[in-house]
Amino acid sequence: MPVYAFIFPGQGSQSVGMGRDLAASFAPAREVFGEVDDTLGQRLSKLMFEGPAEQLTLTENAQPALMAMSLAVVRVLAHEGGIRIAERAAVVAGHSLGEYSALAAADAFDLPTVAGLLRLRGQAMQAAVPPGEGAMAALLGVEVAAASEICAEAAVLRREGEPDLHQVVQVANDNGGGQVVISGHKAAVDRAVEVAKSRGVKRAMVLPVSAPFHCELMAPAADRMAEALDGATMRAPVVPLIANVTAAKVTDPALIKAQLVRQGTGTVRWRESMLAAATMGVDAFVELGAGKVLSGLVKRILPDATTLNAGTPAEIEALLKVL
Repeated sequence: MPVYAFIFPGQGSQSVGMGRDLAASFAPAREVFGEVDDTLGQRLSKLMFEGPAEQLTLTENAQPALMAMSLAVVRVLAHEGGIRIAERAAVVAGHSLGEYSALAAADAFDLPTVAGLLRLRGQAMQAAVPPGEGAMAALLGVEVAAASEICAEAAVLRREGEPDLHQVVQVANDNGGGQVVISGHKAAVDRAVEVAKSRGVKRAMVLPVSAPFHCELMAPAADRMAEALDGATMRAPVVPLIANVTAAKVTDPALIKAQLVRQGTGTVRWRESMLAAATMGVDAFVELGAGKVLSGLVKRILPDATTLNAGTPAEIEALLKVL
């Protein structure tokens, strides 16, 4: 029998139309979308189904929207096929905001709580750095150690005429398969891209994001999340979480909260998290929610692993025949 990890996507997986077919096909999905709409006082589901894309892409909308999509799938699987996380998953994990989805799926947070936390998280992350001051870039064909060296060099380089100020650039995501994302001050990220190209990195490109996530510049957002999480009701998840910042199993609510705060300024250690899952005996990964980004990353990290997806009615029907 396969040993399953249920995994949950992060920002960038959103697309206009996500969840529309689920809502049309399954009452439990409609219930999730309605509950999130009511909690946020916003027709977020309409934005998910119809757009416009530029509004859905806003961090404060994309984060709760992606969670709603994932939790709608979780509820449909439970209702239609009796598939429950506690019975089928050995562990859960989520990429960045997907960690909140994973915790809600594992009954650590209720739906209104996680919706409110992600709305605040999105707003706090956007407000932490003035527009234009931060950036992120993807480095392809490089491992995390080399990317860290590139960041260290770029942080101390200066162009002529630039002030001698401390500038941050650090590894934000170790996604595996030679894909590393860096984050920090725009000037430092631009320099890191130049350094990467000079070192023969296969590809280095600035990403179209609205803020520099998962770096020291997110400290104000981390402080706001620390306060919010301190007041949030949280239970132990029904299965362990593999945490982004440690790539290790955790079940203690106080420790999870502390790691969620650290996640705001720390590296998403996705490659190590998937390797850790494999050492725990996991050989099949089920991505619940929008897109197939994480499934692609898993196949690069663990080529022999089985990957499954559930984000559309057809995918859910196929998954129910397997689980």
